[in-house]
Amino acid sequence: MKTAEQLKNDVEQELRWDPSVRSEQIGVSVKDGVVELDGHVGSYYEKWAAERDALRVANVKSVASEIKVDLPDMTSRTDEDIARIATNHLEWNYLVPKTVKVQVTDGFVTLKGTVEWQYQSDAAERAVRPLFGVKGVVNDIELKPTVSAANVKTKIEDALKRNAETDADHITVEASGSTVTLRGKVQSWAERDEAERAAFWAPGVAKVNNLVEISY
Repeated sequence: MKTAEQLKNDVEQELRWDPSVRSEQIGVSVKDGVVELDGHVGSYYEKWAAERDALRVANVKSVASEIKVDLPDMTSRTDEDIARIATNHLEWNYLVPKTVKVQVTDGFVTLKGTVEWQYQSDAAERAVRPLFGVKGVVNDIELKPTVSAANVKTKIEDALKRNAETDADHITVEASGSTVTLRGKVQSWAERDEAERAAFWAPGVAKVNNLVEISY
């Protein structure tokens, strides 16, 4: 198990490794495996990237982010501008269906509507995350599959076994209708996220309760 100082150093190194993050503007502190990030960045994308970088580091249990987004004057946009640009990006993205809508308040983008697959919701969020003027993104898109979730437990278990990034022997799958619950222990947040992604790709899955823990 790493000491707090070792974990702090690893997170700082990971932030410096990411060219999209200005690591000198982000402070890092660690207590009991929980990483706290603070500081000021110039975009929501940079804030999101820093948080994801910290979660990738081995032995990190969770991340508490106090990073503030301070938009430079040259990147400030009205809510109307952001809504229009975001809508255009979604319309030009073939992965995002027309059922996804945008609402913007004080620079915070809320995605609404319904989609059939989780990857469509993820694609919508990725499309608006790096836009100029965006201070944050709230994904309220509802997942409504049009196919039944027949044999979903077996399909997810088979997918986990095929996936080189997950240890299927340490993950259990429970299915109730279109809702799936994952339990077990994995070695990293990346492996935990990959298990959730595999579950969402099963036909008919509308919700995944990811209760998988990170073990060290």
